[in-house]
Amino acid sequence: MEVFVNTFFEKRVEHLFELAERVEKAFSSAGLEYRVVGGLATYLYVEEVEPDAGRLTKDIDIAVRREDLRKIAEVVEPFGLQYRHVAGVDMLVQAGAPSARRAVHMIFTGEKVRPEYLEATPELGACRTIREVRLIPLADLVRMKLTSFRAKDEAHLKDLDEAGLITPEIEAGLSLPLYERLVQTRAR
Repeated sequence: MEVFVNTFFEKRVEHLFELAERVEKAFSSAGLEYRVVGGLATYLYVEEVEPDAGRLTKDIDIAVRREDLRKIAEVVEPFGLQYRHVAGVDMLVQAGAPSARRAVHMIFTGEKVRPEYLEATPELGACRTIREVRLIPLADLVRMKLTSFRAKDEAHLKDLDEAGLITPEIEAGLSLPLYERLVQTRAR
């Protein structure tokens, strides 16, 4: 029996984790904290309990402290990354191939990503590490996905829910408006 491998997918996964590894090395070298949020965090949580069920993302989103931004910009350079602020977005691009679509996008703890968002980005507290990637706690990830609530966030929420990761304990920690969004997502 022949086994077919999707080499494009495998290369994307490899590239994404190489980028995540560079971020980890850069931040660790300077004693800086961050947490991976967004699509990569969702992918890792889902893949841990349901292998091959996660949706891959093109970029990496991380939560950082705004007061660390200057130091971040300095410490990433030896690791082949450069800080850029483009169209209102703070990001780390790869020095040899700068691309906003394949960058590390930074959001700031304690701040709303957009003014209309219901909640601010959680502070950096405990983290969960999967495949050597520091992730935001699952309950915080669910709140962030319900806060941004775009089509891709709803898809991520469905993935998390179908994997049994949105538990009654997580639901109990949601504000009423976020809980209503979860109900809406489940109804679709």
